[in-house]
Amino acid sequence: MTGFDFLRGEVERIVAAAGGQLRVAADATEAAPFWDTASVVLVGSDIRELPPRRRAPAVLVGLSGEGDSLWHLAAVLGAERVAVLPDAAAWLAEYLSRSRSPEAGGLVLGVTGGCGGAGATTAAIWIAQAAAEWGARVLLIDGDPWGGGLEIALAAEETPGLRWTDLTEASGSIDPEQLSDALPVAGGFSFLSWPGSRERQPGVEATTVGGVLDAARRGYELVLVDIGRGTEPLRTFAWDCDRILVVAPAQLKAAVSSARLLQELPPVDTALVIRGKAGAVLDGPLIAESVGLPLQGLVPEVKGTANATELGRLLEMGRRRTVRRFAASVLDLLGGGLP
Repeated sequence: MTGFDFLRGEVERIVAAAGGQLRVAADATEAAPFWDTASVVLVGSDIRELPPRRRAPAVLVGLSGEGDSLWHLAAVLGAERVAVLPDAAAWLAEYLSRSRSPEAGGLVLGVTGGCGGAGATTAAIWIAQAAAEWGARVLLIDGDPWGGGLEIALAAEETPGLRWTDLTEASGSIDPEQLSDALPVAGGFSFLSWPGSRERQPGVEATTVGGVLDAARRGYELVLVDIGRGTEPLRTFAWDCDRILVVAPAQLKAAVSSARLLQELPPVDTALVIRGKAGAVLDGPLIAESVGLPLQGLVPEVKGTANATELGRLLEMGRRRTVRRFAASVLDLLGGGLP
């Protein structure tokens, strides 16, 4: 749906390359009769009104140069993903091709901190570890190039396998089995990390990230993404998540910061996980209410966690009863999202 001729022409070429059939509507009234029967609904960045009581559009399509407004508009319209042309042309063509023959895929769960030092990485590792112990095929992805490297927290710097820097030149479709075979394993689950080194890391294109996440979804039952809090990681990774967990300590300042973060997140199911001791000054339900998110779990304050992080012993801490209880509560509340 677009009234922008140039954008329409770009999308027509992409749909043709994907072997699909395109119906174009200029506005909500014209689009309404065909909206719910279409396999995919694309909405142009010139659109501000959708047909009433219809499903959310799959992709908001815009042009490079439109800046932050694209992500804000996508959140307002409820779009599941954002495609910025021309850079995302190949990704969009592949996305449309898969939509005609969808495969069963796993759940992509994003984890981010409501404030700095919230413990999102620790929570993501413990959830991945618990899910793997339950027998699920799990992949943990490091989404923050500035986070110091997930592999350090896992004490797996020397474990052979692909890192993000090995994928900078990747393009097109990625085979799920080949990806799985090439990734390192720790704690019973696969992981994809930025190198834990002082060297400046080269960026990874959004199309590459999209290809990796698509392959991960097809190859694993649970994909956990440690998103980070930076603007680029949020845009690059959060918009491919099915659900998001926001981790925040039991503090008023953290609640305010978490509420602000929500404005940057895509319109997917989002819940809050509180880190703190039982009987903290601000309890979990009160913080969740102030942030405006449902409460999905309580990350226990386990003595020695900071030292365990420095020494690479988080996986050992993950075997403790209180930690396993937390991870189980999160996995139980995922409902039908996991096998």
